[in-house]
Amino acid sequence: MGNNSSKELTPVQIVTELDKYIIGQDDAKRAVAIALRNRWRRQQVESPLREEISPNNIILIGPTGVGKTEISRRLAKLAYAPFVKVEASKFTEVGYVGRDVESMIRDLADFAVNMVKSEKTLEVQAKAESLAEEKILDILIPPVTRPAQQQTQEDVAVSKQEEYENQKTREWMKKKLIKGELDDKMIEFDTTDAATNIGMQILGPFGMDDMGINFNEIMGNIMPKKKKKKKT
Repeated sequence: MGNNSSKELTPVQIVTELDKYIIGQDDAKRAVAIALRNRWRRQQVESPLREEISPNNIILIGPTGVGKTEISRRLAKLAYAPFVKVEASKFTEVGYVGRDVESMIRDLADFAVNMVKSEKTLEVQAKAESLAEEKILDILIPPVTRPAQQQTQEDVAVSKQEEYENQKTREWMKKKLIKGELDDKMIEFDTTDAATNIGMQILGPFGMDDMGINFNEIMGNIMPKKKKKKKT
């Protein structure tokens, strides 16, 4: 269960949230709400006692269209947990439609990793935007550089005046950048080019997705990155 507002929801509140999207199935909603709350309570106790409390897994059984998938999907959102829907019945052959257990677990883990990546991306988005703005300003208005050799007092005074004017110009330009008044302006900057795409991948047999080999990933870590200029 994720560390979000679901930890504050009681079983009654969880059922109320599920009632917004699922009609009927009161017994099922009550059962999953209690199970979700019990899992959260288990996480709050110390490790020795936690091992004595076994979490209850849930199997929803019923015909198509009664709400099994929707209950699971909404419960996963409340718990901030990964949710993956796969075909896994004994009547489904592994291949284009069916999936084996290992690939299901991997898909679930990949989904969880992507959730965390999205969360962390949002956390640094403001900082990334600020750094991007400063990078653009450095291209439009390069900062003043002082000479390495010894300077006279007059040279120092001139440099400070240039730095002051440069900073004022950057602030003025930054306001225009934030307002979107520079969106049509083209700039050129250096960027790192990834390794050349080899376009080759060895796939394992059906049911052995983990045996696949992606040469692009392998060579991407070996081949040196190239820098090139890009316009945008």
